[in-house]
Amino acid sequence: MKYPLAFSTWGVEETDAIQKVVDSDMYTMGKHVKQFENEFAELFKSPNAVMVNSGSSANLLMLSLLKWKYKLKGDIIAPVVGWATTYFPIVQNGFTINFVDVDPDTWNIDVQKIEQSITSNTCAIMPVNLLGNSCDYDAIRSICDKHGLMLIEDNCESMGAKFNGQYTGTFGLAGSFSFFFSHHIQTMEGGMVLCKNKDDADYLRSMRAHGWVRDLPDNSSLYKKTGNAFNDNFIFATPGYNLRPLEMSGAIGSVQLGKWDSIMQTRLENAKHFVELFSDKPWCRIQKDLGESSWFTFGMVLDGALKGRRTDVIQALDKAGIQNRPLASRNFLNQPVMPNLDHTVIGSMEAADDIHDNGFFVGNGSVALKEEISLLYEIISGMVK
Repeated sequence: MKYPLAFSTWGVEETDAIQKVVDSDMYTMGKHVKQFENEFAELFKSPNAVMVNSGSSANLLMLSLLKWKYKLKGDIIAPVVGWATTYFPIVQNGFTINFVDVDPDTWNIDVQKIEQSITSNTCAIMPVNLLGNSCDYDAIRSICDKHGLMLIEDNCESMGAKFNGQYTGTFGLAGSFSFFFSHHIQTMEGGMVLCKNKDDADYLRSMRAHGWVRDLPDNSSLYKKTGNAFNDNFIFATPGYNLRPLEMSGAIGSVQLGKWDSIMQTRLENAKHFVELFSDKPWCRIQKDLGESSWFTFGMVLDGALKGRRTDVIQALDKAGIQNRPLASRNFLNQPVMPNLDHTVIGSMEAADDIHDNGFFVGNGSVALKEEISLLYEIISGMVK
């Protein structure tokens, strides 16, 4: 493969961290997970961080928090382009997905269409910061304040992105992150929830591990421990899951955070070259960033002379060894799972349909890709007639 979708950020430091956990003979969530949570919260200026076993699980916990702690019911507004496990936890927690089209330039939720989609049953908005790009949180928070709606963020693809100087994943009640192999940092499987409120964090920690209270501080408002471990360690206070991360994932995460500045610098250097080549071309649209994108991947929507020719372009990229894939979930309304999901749609999904028919992306990572991006440009621009 000349140009793969994902690139490893690992070195000997990560395998050494794993070995230290193995040598300790303590594999489940423990001190290394706690250390990583503290480091992550400090880096992204959040009071609380709760690690889980995936970004999908992070979304599940956030939606469960809305259901069980905040007792919300009704529909939740979400963009129609996102990821499968953006949507599934909404329905799994008894909510209805209220789909809104995306902006044709940013590919994030179209803030001009949110208010027309609000119903008497709408209780929250769940934007997706797509492919490293922040949503317009000035507009979204204003809408939430006006209509009394909760705000949670699916930030799994956008670790390190900023809007008006503030990190995405920290604007709402809670925000999710993913550490899967293709993401900005890699614990292989792993995720995180950031939240402002200590009581929310305690509720998340309880739901993360069976609903028990043993991971909570002694002064938690959720449950006051008696000091009798025989009893306290087997008290179940919330309707929980088992979403605990491995201790190895926490240890790896701390090592990865030590590489964060270098990882982001290389990703941004790659992005600069991509933008220089592909911006303002009549035959494609690249993602318009609203703040400071962390450039998860390099996406484009074919336009002009290449509109409707995605199959030809993909075949040419495959032949050249440039790995590619559809742009996120595409228009999720077209997925065969939809009859199983309670949802509502108000208005058209024109931008999402265009992404569905003409969009795709290629990879970005922590290795220099100037040569590979130049090859990508040479192939695609050469197809313009």
